[in-house]
Amino acid sequence: MTGTPDASTPPSGSPDGGVDEVTDAVLTASRLLVAVSARSLTAVGEDVTLPQFRMLVVLASRGALRAGELADLLAVHPSTATRMADRLVAADLIDRLGNPENRREVIVQLTATGQQLVDDVTRRRRSEIAAIVERMDPHLRGSLVAALRAFARAGGEPGVDSSRDASALGWS
Repeated sequence: MTGTPDASTPPSGSPDGGVDEVTDAVLTASRLLVAVSARSLTAVGEDVTLPQFRMLVVLASRGALRAGELADLLAVHPSTATRMADRLVAADLIDRLGNPENRREVIVQLTATGQQLVDDVTRRRRSEIAAIVERMDPHLRGSLVAALRAFARAGGEPGVDSSRDASALGWS
Protein backbone atom coordinates (compact mmCIF):
# COMPACT_ATOMS: atom_id res chain seq x y z
CA MET A 1 0.00 0.00 0.00
CA THR A 2 1.34 3.45 -0.85
CA GLY A 3 0.63 6.72 0.82
CA THR A 4 1.87 9.00 3.51
CA PRO A 5 3.06 7.28 6.70
CA ASP A 6 1.23 8.21 9.86
CA ALA A 7 2.74 9.00 13.26
CA SER A 8 2.90 5.29 14.17
CA THR A 9 4.91 4.31 11.07
CA PRO A 10 8.61 3.77 11.77
CA PRO A 11 10.90 6.24 10.01
CA SER A 12 12.17 5.30 6.58
CA GLY A 13 15.41 6.14 4.86
CA SER A 14 18.76 6.06 6.58
CA PRO A 15 18.91 4.61 10.11
CA ASP A 16 20.31 7.85 11.51
CA GLY A 17 17.68 9.99 9.81
CA GLY A 18 19.17 11.76 6.82
CA VAL A 19 19.34 15.52 7.08
CA ASP A 20 16.82 16.01 4.26
CA GLU A 21 14.35 13.54 5.74
CA VAL A 22 14.61 15.08 9.20
CA THR A 23 14.35 18.60 7.75
CA ASP A 24 11.17 17.65 5.89
CA ALA A 25 9.67 16.14 9.04
CA VAL A 26 10.55 19.21 11.11
CA LEU A 27 9.11 21.54 8.46
CA THR A 28 5.86 19.58 8.47
CA ALA A 29 5.71 19.61 12.28
CA SER A 30 6.55 23.32 12.34
CA ARG A 31 3.57 24.10 10.10
CA LEU A 32 1.36 22.37 12.64
CA LEU A 33 2.99 24.17 15.58
CA VAL A 34 2.70 27.57 13.88
CA ALA A 35 -0.99 26.87 13.24
CA VAL A 36 -1.46 25.92 16.91
CA SER A 37 0.36 29.10 17.97
CA ALA A 38 -1.70 31.27 15.66
CA ARG A 39 -4.97 29.75 16.88
CA SER A 40 -3.89 30.17 20.51
CA LEU A 41 -2.96 33.80 19.96
CA THR A 42 -6.17 34.55 18.07
CA ALA A 43 -8.24 32.92 20.82
CA VAL A 44 -7.10 35.46 23.44
CA GLY A 45 -8.36 38.32 21.29
CA GLU A 46 -5.21 40.46 21.37
CA ASP A 47 -3.95 42.23 18.27
CA VAL A 48 -0.44 40.77 18.49
CA THR A 49 1.44 39.20 15.59
CA LEU A 50 3.42 35.97 15.92
CA PRO A 51 6.77 37.86 15.73
CA GLN A 52 5.58 40.26 18.44
CA PHE A 53 4.44 37.32 20.54
CA ARG A 54 7.87 35.75 20.09
CA MET A 55 9.34 38.92 21.61
CA LEU A 56 7.02 38.54 24.59
CA VAL A 57 7.98 34.87 25.01
CA VAL A 58 11.70 35.68 24.92
CA LEU A 59 11.17 38.32 27.61
CA ALA A 60 9.05 35.92 29.67
CA SER A 61 11.69 33.19 29.50
CA ARG A 62 14.81 35.34 29.92
CA GLY A 63 13.62 38.34 31.92
CA ALA A 64 14.38 42.00 31.24
CA LEU A 65 16.92 42.48 28.45
CA ARG A 66 18.88 45.26 26.82
CA ALA A 67 17.17 46.24 23.56
CA GLY A 68 20.16 45.21 21.45
CA GLU A 69 20.39 41.85 23.18
CA LEU A 70 16.67 41.29 22.55
CA ALA A 71 17.10 42.06 18.84
CA ASP A 72 20.00 39.58 18.70
CA LEU A 73 17.95 36.85 20.40
CA LEU A 74 15.11 37.45 17.95
CA ALA A 75 17.59 37.50 15.04
CA VAL A 76 16.16 40.78 13.75
CA HIS A 77 17.68 44.16 12.97
CA PRO A 78 17.58 46.51 15.97
CA SER A 79 15.25 48.89 14.10
CA THR A 80 12.81 46.02 13.52
CA ALA A 81 12.90 45.16 17.21
CA THR A 82 12.31 48.83 18.04
CA ARG A 83 9.21 49.00 15.82
CA MET A 84 7.88 45.77 17.35
CA ALA A 85 8.55 47.14 20.82
CA ASP A 86 6.78 50.43 19.99
CA ARG A 87 3.58 48.51 19.25
CA LEU A 88 3.91 46.36 22.37
CA VAL A 89 4.55 49.41 24.58
CA ALA A 90 1.42 51.06 23.13
CA ALA A 91 -0.55 47.90 24.00
CA ASP A 92 0.87 47.94 27.58
CA LEU A 93 2.51 44.54 27.06
CA ILE A 94 6.11 45.67 27.60
CA ASP A 95 7.94 48.58 29.21
CA ARG A 96 11.13 50.27 28.07
CA LEU A 97 13.32 51.72 30.77
CA GLY A 98 16.63 53.50 30.79
CA ASN A 99 19.51 51.35 32.01
CA PRO A 100 20.72 52.91 35.26
CA GLU A 101 24.21 51.53 34.57
CA ASN A 102 24.46 52.95 31.04
CA ARG A 103 22.17 55.80 29.99
CA ARG A 104 22.66 54.99 26.29
CA GLU A 105 21.02 51.58 26.73
CA VAL A 106 17.35 50.72 26.97
CA ILE A 107 16.04 47.80 29.02
CA VAL A 108 12.91 46.00 27.80
CA GLN A 109 10.68 44.03 30.16
CA LEU A 110 7.23 42.49 30.25
CA THR A 111 4.41 44.25 32.01
CA ALA A 112 1.95 42.28 34.14
CA THR A 113 -0.47 42.45 31.19
CA GLY A 114 2.22 41.07 28.87
CA GLN A 115 2.98 38.22 31.25
CA GLN A 116 -0.73 37.40 31.51
CA LEU A 117 -0.98 37.28 27.71
CA VAL A 118 2.01 34.91 27.48
CA ASP A 119 0.50 32.73 30.22
CA ASP A 120 -2.94 32.62 28.54
CA VAL A 121 -1.56 31.79 25.09
CA THR A 122 0.84 29.21 26.53
CA ARG A 123 -1.99 27.54 28.43
CA ARG A 124 -4.05 27.30 25.22
CA ARG A 125 -1.07 26.03 23.19
CA ARG A 126 -0.20 23.45 25.83
CA SER A 127 -3.79 22.16 25.84
CA GLU A 128 -3.96 21.82 22.06
CA ILE A 129 -0.51 20.21 21.81
CA ALA A 130 -1.43 17.76 24.60
CA ALA A 131 -4.50 16.72 22.61
CA ILE A 132 -2.32 16.06 19.56
CA VAL A 133 0.24 14.09 21.60
CA GLU A 134 -2.57 11.98 23.10
CA ARG A 135 -3.50 10.90 19.55
CA MET A 136 0.07 9.68 18.89
CA ASP A 137 1.19 6.10 19.33
CA PRO A 138 2.32 6.02 22.99
CA HIS A 139 5.40 3.99 22.04
CA LEU A 140 6.71 6.86 19.90
CA ARG A 141 6.31 9.62 22.50
CA GLY A 142 9.64 8.99 24.26
CA SER A 143 11.55 9.17 20.99
CA LEU A 144 9.76 12.39 20.12
CA VAL A 145 10.69 13.94 23.48
CA ALA A 146 14.37 13.07 23.07
CA ALA A 147 14.47 14.32 19.47
CA LEU A 148 12.66 17.58 20.21
CA ARG A 149 14.86 18.33 23.24
CA ALA A 150 17.98 17.75 21.14
CA PHE A 151 16.54 19.94 18.37
CA ALA A 152 15.75 22.77 20.82
CA ARG A 153 19.23 22.56 22.37
CA ALA A 154 20.85 22.66 18.92
CA GLY A 155 18.83 25.81 18.16
CA GLY A 156 19.70 27.48 21.47
CA GLU A 157 16.12 27.51 22.77
CA PRO A 158 15.77 27.33 26.56
CA GLY A 159 13.81 24.35 27.83
CA VAL A 160 10.39 24.46 29.45
CA ASP A 161 9.98 23.28 33.02
CA SER A 162 6.42 21.95 33.14
CA SER A 163 6.26 21.93 36.92
CA ARG A 164 7.50 25.53 37.15
CA ASP A 165 5.23 26.67 34.33
CA ALA A 166 2.25 24.83 35.83
CA SER A 167 2.87 26.49 39.17
CA ALA A 168 3.28 29.93 37.59
CA LEU A 169 0.03 29.40 35.69
CA GLY A 170 -1.83 28.23 38.78
CA TRP A 171 -2.12 24.60 37.63
CA SER A 172 -0.38 22.94 40.58
